[in-house]
Amino acid sequence: MATETAETTTETGLGSIDSTQWLAGAAGGFLGSVLFGLIMQYVMPPPLLETVIPAMYGIEGPALAAGWAIHQFHGVALGLAYVALVQFDPFKEPARRIGGSLALGGAYGVLTTIGLAVIVMPLWLQAVGFPMAPPFPNVAFPGTVLSLVGHIVYAIPVALAYAVITE
Repeated sequence: MATETAETTTETGLGSIDSTQWLAGAAGGFLGSVLFGLIMQYVMPPPLLETVIPAMYGIEGPALAAGWAIHQFHGVALGLAYVALVQFDPFKEPARRIGGSLALGGAYGVLTTIGLAVIVMPLWLQAVGFPMAPPFPNVAFPGTVLSLVGHIVYAIPVALAYAVITE
């Protein structure tokens, strides 16, 4: 007697992300980086947005327009990275709910602060020979605290945009 088995496959990972989810990450990343950019321009000590960010790409400052453009690009790229990261358990379901997304957005803000502002940025600036490169690791008061606030302000719209699209 032959028996048939039903095989069920569940698509997980990046292949299961539809275009509206990617768009939500990009749009949330753009909005979040506008908010963070305003913090960088008006709250954080200069010359971060107009000199430091462009210097990472070899652009001599002050170059405020270039700083804004690069910062917006980073925001969109990190918004897409958030969408990719929340495809994995245990993040997938909480990311689809408003409450869970707020927690994940806050955590993503902390993660991006540590990964990018504390570790990557000082190494990158030192590598390109920027004379005002912060020491590694870049942990300073009030700069790192302001960066943390800015990254959390950035990440909340990213997480909320994703939750609203997927809810």
